[in-house]
Amino acid sequence: MTVTAEQTSPQNDADQATRAHIIVIGNAKGGSGKSTTGMHVIVSLLTLGFKVGAIDLDGKQKTLGRYIENRKAFIEKKKLKLPMPSLTVIEPSDKKNMDEAQSDERSRFVAALQEQVYGNDFVVVDCPGADSFIAKLGHSFADTLLTPMNDSFIDLDLLAKVDERTYDVERPSWYSEMVWEQRKRRALIDKHQIDWIVMRNRLSHTDAHNKRNIETILSKLASRISFRAAPGFGERVIFRELFLKGLTVLDLKTRGVGVKMSMSHVAARQEIRNLIRALQLPGLDEKIDEI
Repeated sequence: MTVTAEQTSPQNDADQATRAHIIVIGNAKGGSGKSTTGMHVIVSLLTLGFKVGAIDLDGKQKTLGRYIENRKAFIEKKKLKLPMPSLTVIEPSDKKNMDEAQSDERSRFVAALQEQVYGNDFVVVDCPGADSFIAKLGHSFADTLLTPMNDSFIDLDLLAKVDERTYDVERPSWYSEMVWEQRKRRALIDKHQIDWIVMRNRLSHTDAHNKRNIETILSKLASRISFRAAPGFGERVIFRELFLKGLTVLDLKTRGVGVKMSMSHVAARQEIRNLIRALQLPGLDEKIDEI
């Protein structure tokens, strides 16, 4: 059976009220912090009382899946009361024929998505950091597309070709063009406009010349290819060191976690709050201050 985004898209106001909002975390370059970002978005929404589903499309690396599994194990070991998302991991197809493999992956992903979108308020989909069929498919289902990028010209090259002398944007990159194609495809299916947010990740804490240049270029590029720039996370060890426990900065106030809060943790929590506010997700309103 051929399945399209239309099958998980709201057809009327009643469907919109019952169907989860789909947040896709996508960037075709590895090491940009997609899974870490996705986990913090998930826990932020759980903290606000929403039901959240998670789908890891990178079943080979499975970083988000392992993060959530670590969380489950830590909660059970410490007997903690921390919220959990529902999780589905989409393993790569073992079909040898490319068409059969793509059909298999599509069917399993859409089946998982159909189950998740009608049982949760939000579904967070973590895409592989590669140019793959399953990554493109994941992008096409987004209501909100969040693209983390390291604050460097190497990562910026994924979005656009930039003149090395003038820093003018010469043309969008293949990834930007891929997102544009998926946005057009989605608009044809159900007239939905995917809200694309680019998040500058691992920001330095100094006002470096490179940092200002990237900010200027992103501002130019945002209006050209229609995305919104969002504040991201600073270069803080805390965003990575809690992986083995399956925790985030938002969990540290819970009694029994065993991690002492510091001023750096407080600052990191504010960065998460700023990101969630910038996403402009439905139904959050004034709740964001509770994160």
